[in-house]
Amino acid sequence: MNPFSIPPELPAVRETINTLRLLAVDAVEQANSGHPGTPMEAAPLVYLLFTRHLRHNPANPQWPGRDRFVLSCGHASMLLYAILHLCGYDLSLEELRNFRQFGSKTPGHPEFGHTPGVETTTGPLGQGFGTAVGMALGGRFLADRIDSELFHYRVFTLCSDGDMMEGVASETASLAGHLRLGNLTAIYLDNRITIEGSTSLAFSEDVHNRFQSYGWHVQRIDGEDLAAIDSAFQACEEDPRPSLIIARTHIASGAPTKQDTAEAHGAPLGGEEVAAIKTGMGRNPDRTFDVPPMVRDHMAAVRDRGEELEVNWQNRVDRLPSPAGASLATRLQMLQGLLPDGWDRDLPRFEATDGPMATRKASGIVLNALADRLPLLLGGSADLAPSNYTLLDAELSWRADQVGRNLHFGVREHAMGAILNGLALTPGLVPFGGTFLIFTDYMRPPIRLAAMMGIAPIYVLTHDSIGLGEDGPTHQPVEQLPGLRAVPNLTVIRPCDANETIESWHAAIAYRKGPTALILSRQNLPILDRTELAPAEGLRRGGYILAREEGALQVILIASGSEVHPALKARDHLQTGGRGTRVVSLPSWELFEAQDQAYRNEILPPACRVRVGIEAASPLGWERYIGDSGTMVAMEGFGASAPGPVLLNHFGFSVENIIARVHELLAKQF
Repeated sequence: MNPFSIPPELPAVRETINTLRLLAVDAVEQANSGHPGTPMEAAPLVYLLFTRHLRHNPANPQWPGRDRFVLSCGHASMLLYAILHLCGYDLSLEELRNFRQFGSKTPGHPEFGHTPGVETTTGPLGQGFGTAVGMALGGRFLADRIDSELFHYRVFTLCSDGDMMEGVASETASLAGHLRLGNLTAIYLDNRITIEGSTSLAFSEDVHNRFQSYGWHVQRIDGEDLAAIDSAFQACEEDPRPSLIIARTHIASGAPTKQDTAEAHGAPLGGEEVAAIKTGMGRNPDRTFDVPPMVRDHMAAVRDRGEELEVNWQNRVDRLPSPAGASLATRLQMLQGLLPDGWDRDLPRFEATDGPMATRKASGIVLNALADRLPLLLGGSADLAPSNYTLLDAELSWRADQVGRNLHFGVREHAMGAILNGLALTPGLVPFGGTFLIFTDYMRPPIRLAAMMGIAPIYVLTHDSIGLGEDGPTHQPVEQLPGLRAVPNLTVIRPCDANETIESWHAAIAYRKGPTALILSRQNLPILDRTELAPAEGLRRGGYILAREEGALQVILIASGSEVHPALKARDHLQTGGRGTRVVSLPSWELFEAQDQAYRNEILPPACRVRVGIEAASPLGWERYIGDSGTMVAMEGFGASAPGPVLLNHFGFSVENIIARVHELLAKQF
């Protein structure tokens, strides 16, 4: 008999739900910080989910075949920590006592990689919902490409009114319904309270009809009715559409004066209220973090069930036929987090006679070559594949009735960023997503979260400067490049030609501990003849000497992307005039800063102070490379609508202006 197939009136069930509520209340009270109301209202839902419907093994939180649970309303983190503790995850009662304290495993919002059982970092509302959609896509992909029995897992996400209001949830819900992601269930806590008061202040839409119009299976239940909750979860499993359970709940359920009030949202309830809550539940008000033996005994069955589920799953793995072809073997290797042997062997190489070529086009060529070697690489574009060159030519498009490697996100950059995170959190997958660089402004929250989590989506960001031309300043990025560089653990790479683009992809695939942004040109660029220049492999170190000085070093020109080309022409002129000039290609600050100081000094000798930085973006941050005595050729304002060459010349990215800047610096030196 399933130990949880029991009437809800049994004491063990009641006491376990109350323990979940009180652990959250006590932790928030002790920290004097946090959100007690949502854990109190959602305890019955989470109890039933983790004990009856979620396939998980507390002894192995990373079991690949597990179901996923995403707490999208991350402010309710103590609810998650409490259920993980009771289920037997490696999260001690002492860690619950240290809620929100430095160094604890129980931070204010859930953090991936920090707390066992936390599937993704959440806090910015709506992001968890979007990431859950990506996880559901990831599960469908693994089921299709490896084994449908091993990877038929489900994804559950718990959401609040705030999640429903954020645009990213709307975008991702729309796509999930369109693709009929039947392995996704969202639970919406309809408590009708936000920080400012009643949701009626700003939110009156019909969420039920909204999600039905997206193509979801929608149910309404009472969030305290265990039988109704149980039936709703069962119905979700049987429906081929993504499911939304709208649970009518009451924030701070059971609090005598603060239930259904905004005061229960983001602050401790206070000693008198807590004592009254405990008394009402038949508990000693003087005891804190109390877990009755009855509850411990009751929840032990979760661990037993989890171990049995994983053993059965592993038996299925052991029965898989030995891979007859390289493709399945490669997929299984990638599933373990490994890149296949030889994945970077014999990648395309470009000759100067192949050009000129936009780096976005070169990116598409190398991406398709990589797709042949990396069968778990997948991705797409926010309705810009013909411009981003993100289409995998030999692959199917993902539709409701077929799983493909080409994802069509639609005009949904918010959704694309969050979904990429869910895909990147799926074992073995290498996801990418493309848009114009300017539209990363829509994607900043998921990019930041990816960097924080140390996961590795790849962003293909084209139309990288005023060089894109006639679309004008609304589409010409200026501040986006330094903005991305400001994100810790995000690697930003702006190649200067087709061969540096190959190396950019190499770096992005090889680095699995953070996201990478590839910054690519719309306009054609010459493919450098490397006969007398350094090889493009220098990109792997972030910056390298592309063209060495002849004679004593007097001038260093430092550039990225398309601006490398006028820098090389300016060098030739300066060398003719007897000025020993070096050109440094600096496509990635992050890769360059990862090198030791000796290498960086070799590339940019401190003794040479005549330095000109050249980049068609805001100059913010460049002082670290040009020093106090250097100068910048950069963008100090927005662009304009005109052909790209006209704009580049107008804003100073010409050989003549670079030479003039050098002479100005040289004049100051003597």
